[in-house]
Amino acid sequence: MLLRTLAYNHPDAAKLIAEVQQEYVRRYGDPDITPVDPAEFAAPRGLFLVGYLDGEPVACGGWRVPSEDTEHVLPGDAEMKRMYVVPAARGRGLARRVLAELERTAAEAGHRRMILETGTKQPEAIALYTSAGYQPTTKFGVYRDDENSVCLAKPLVVAESDRPEAARQTPAC
Repeated sequence: MLLRTLAYNHPDAAKLIAEVQQEYVRRYGDPDITPVDPAEFAAPRGLFLVGYLDGEPVACGGWRVPSEDTEHVLPGDAEMKRMYVVPAARGRGLARRVLAELERTAAEAGHRRMILETGTKQPEAIALYTSAGYQPTTKFGVYRDDENSVCLAKPLVVAESDRPEAARQTPAC
C-alpha cells in the first residue's frame, strides 16, 4: 500500500470520509457529529493519510491537535480521526500500517500521546487499537456521555533514529 499525505478535503480523502460516515450510520444510526475543520489536519497541527492499492484509495486516517478547551485532553495529545479501510481491502493489515504511520508522524511532530474515540459497535476497531497498545482513558469530546463511546490512549515515543539531535551526533571511535 502506498501512503500519501493529502488535504482532509482532497477528493480521495473526501470519498473515504463519506464512506466511514456511512459506516457510522449503519452501526449507530447517525454520522459522527464531532466538529471537524479540514484545516485541523494540515501541518503543523495535523496530518491526513490516504492509502492506495493499485491506484485506488482504500484506507485513510488522520490526527489533529485537539481543542485546548476539550476536557480530559492533555497538553501534547494528538487525536486520531477517520481511520477507515474499505470492506474489500480489510484483513490485509492496512489499518495497522495507517495506524503505525499516524503514530510515527504525531510523535515526530512532538506529541506525547495519541487519543481516540470509537464505539462499542466497532469491535474490530477496538481490537486493533488494544492490540497496538491503546488503553482506556477518560472519555472526552462530544460523545463523552454516550454509553456507546470508548476512548483510548497510547503514549507515543520518538525512535532515537528519528530524533534530529541523534542525526547530528558523531559516533565514538
